[in-house]
Amino acid sequence: MLLPAEAPHDLDHSPWDSLLRRYVTAAARVDYASLKQNALPDLDAYLARLAAPWPAAMSPQAREAALITAYNALTVRWVTVHYPVRSIRNTKDPFDAARHTVDGRAVSLDQIETSLRRLGDPRIHAALVCAAVDCPPLRREAYTASSLDRQLEDNTRDWLANFRLNRFVPGQFLARVSPIFKWYSADFEDAGGVAQFLARHAPAGRGRFLLTSGARIEYLDYDWTLNDAASPRSGGFLIPAAAAVFGLLLLALAWFRRRAVRIAAESSASPSCSPRG
Repeated sequence: MLLPAEAPHDLDHSPWDSLLRRYVTAAARVDYASLKQNALPDLDAYLARLAAPWPAAMSPQAREAALITAYNALTVRWVTVHYPVRSIRNTKDPFDAARHTVDGRAVSLDQIETSLRRLGDPRIHAALVCAAVDCPPLRREAYTASSLDRQLEDNTRDWLANFRLNRFVPGQFLARVSPIFKWYSADFEDAGGVAQFLARHAPAGRGRFLLTSGARIEYLDYDWTLNDAASPRSGGFLIPAAAAVFGLLLLALAWFRRRAVRIAAESSASPSCSPRG
C-alpha cells in the first residue's frame, strides 16, 4: 500500500512503507541479509529525501512522524551496511556520531531521539527501534501525520502486551518491565509517572493494580542482540535446530534398540541365573 504525501507540505514515506512490508517479519524482525542484497539502493534513495530540507510549513504531527521514521530508517541502514553483525553496539559510535543528514542538518541518532523527547509524548519510546531484540516492535508501516496518534497508541499497547518485554503479574502486585522505563523515567512524569503510564496502556487492564499501594515495578535486563530475522531468538533457526535434535534422538533410539536385541540374543543362549545370584 502506497502512502503518498498526505498534504502539500508533507513528505512521501511510501518507499519506507514498502521496505517495511517486504523486509520486516510479523515478529518485528528485520531481514537484513535480503535487504542488503536487494534493496539498499531503494533505502538510500528514500533517505536522500529525508536528508533534503523539509517543507517549512510541515505540521507538528507530520514532523514528529518524519523524525520517528528517520530514526528507524537510519538505524536499519546503519546495521544493514555493517551486516552481518551480532549487535548494533558492535559498530562504531552507533548513536552518538553525527554522521546522518536529516532536514538538511548533520545529526546523530541520539539527537533525533532528543528532538522527539522534547515533544513531550512518552509514547515515542514505543516507536523508536534501536535494532535490538528487546526494543519495542518495529512497526511494519510508515508513521504518518494523519495516523500518528493511533499508531503510537497501537505500538505502546503491542509493546506492553509482549510478555518477553513487559510482564504484569496482578496476583503478586508486580510488574517487570523494560529498562527503557527506568532510563527515561523523567519523560513519563508529565503522563503521571511510569506507574500511571503502565496502568493506562497495559493490555486488558492488567496494569491497574499499579495504582494501589504496595504495587512494585522491577526492571528486566536488556538484550542488545540484533533484531535479525535470521537470529535463533526470532525463530529463524528454530525449525532446522528442532530437526537436528529430532535426528539425534532417532539415532539414539536406534542404537538402544540394536543393543537391546543383542542383549536378548545373548541372554537366550546362556544358562538361567539363580534368583539369589
